[in-house]
Amino acid sequence: MSSSKDWYSISEELHRLYRGKLEVVPKVPIKGFEDFSIWYTPGVAEPCRRIKSGGKDLSFEYTFRWNFIAVVTDGTRVLGLGKIGPEAGLPVMEGKSLLFKYLGGVDAVPIALGTTDADKFVEVVKLLEPSFGGINLEDIEQPKCFYILERLRELLEIPVWHDDQQGTAVVNLAAVINALKIVGKKLSDVRVAIIGAGAAGIATAKYLIAAGVKAGNIYLVDTKGILYRERPDLKTGDFSVRWKKEMADITNEEGRTGGIPEAMKGVDVVIGLSTPGPGVIKKEWIKSMNDNPIVLAEANPVPEIWPWEAKEAGARIVGTARSDFPNQVNNSLAFPAVFRGALTVRARKISDGMCLAAAYAIAEYAEKGGITEDRILPTMDETELYVYEAVKVAEKAIDEGLARRKLSRSELEEEVRELIMRPKNYLRLAMNSGLIKV
Repeated sequence: MSSSKDWYSISEELHRLYRGKLEVVPKVPIKGFEDFSIWYTPGVAEPCRRIKSGGKDLSFEYTFRWNFIAVVTDGTRVLGLGKIGPEAGLPVMEGKSLLFKYLGGVDAVPIALGTTDADKFVEVVKLLEPSFGGINLEDIEQPKCFYILERLRELLEIPVWHDDQQGTAVVNLAAVINALKIVGKKLSDVRVAIIGAGAAGIATAKYLIAAGVKAGNIYLVDTKGILYRERPDLKTGDFSVRWKKEMADITNEEGRTGGIPEAMKGVDVVIGLSTPGPGVIKKEWIKSMNDNPIVLAEANPVPEIWPWEAKEAGARIVGTARSDFPNQVNNSLAFPAVFRGALTVRARKISDGMCLAAAYAIAEYAEKGGITEDRILPTMDETELYVYEAVKVAEKAIDEGLARRKLSRSELEEEVRELIMRPKNYLRLAMNSGLIKV
């Protein structure tokens, strides 16, 4: 296994060599310059007139808008690097766009905005709406990220998703569902400690509650300790604590106080969404959990506790965000398929119902292949997962009345599979022919 230092060096060299990871290529045949009379002037005037007279939604039929999304950031919370700015965050947005295409067949373009003002961010994205079929928000600091997602979901008639919130929550829910099956426990009976009350932690708590975990049995911990209703800093009415206050009002029914060790005592599941470890979660705290504890330590690049230490402390199932340990809890299992499903039916929104459908689909797909203590989730190379998940998301959009297109399951499967396989087939041809030099 190569070290992190090796990956950094290789990545730097190849980014410089290829000068980016994306390019725009034609998808229509061009046999000669006469064809531009179709694709450009004068012929292009006719689809323009059709959209003008028939309504804006026809832009999804006559342009690539139907499959085109923006990956938008302000560079204020990039990976584990923090507030590095839009230019420095651009390689990450480009990489995310590559994953969208390779795993979901979704055309994505990175957009790094030169503002940290939340209202300006919202305004710019709203102004960009006519060009895109969806918006993926990425690497935005909290609490601003909550506000931006809420406003854009209200204002836009295309899907808006914040991967640090919804993506993390979807995959965490899928992981918890299958882990509980293995240890023989029910969502409605378990207690859960979530270490980290930022975007990922709060969204994960919301989706666990929506799936059946009792809100009062969840304990969220931030840098100041466990969230509880009467915590003084959460009663100020300040904008910055609004979303934590909402969670404090419904979670932690018994009013626990203290920090991580107090939150973990007597719980069945702990989910680490905090700062890199090791040592953030200690072995003795795992020993204070209920029988057959589940530990998902997802900090990057080093989990809150090393997996072997968690196992030594009695953890039955352990997951991390890393690919070099079993049970990788990876957002890439969610966002490509969620957008694939939403875009295929021209959804107006990505609803919480669609997100839950994605989580259940991930869990179901893994279970069909057989779940074990070391395999509670599928892996990124299981292509059929994305087909299965995208179809479930699309069907949910249709059921909820959010879809502009209504297709049967067989039609969805055929179209989704073709779109997901297309970039893989294209890359194979391009690499074999030397158009992409390996």
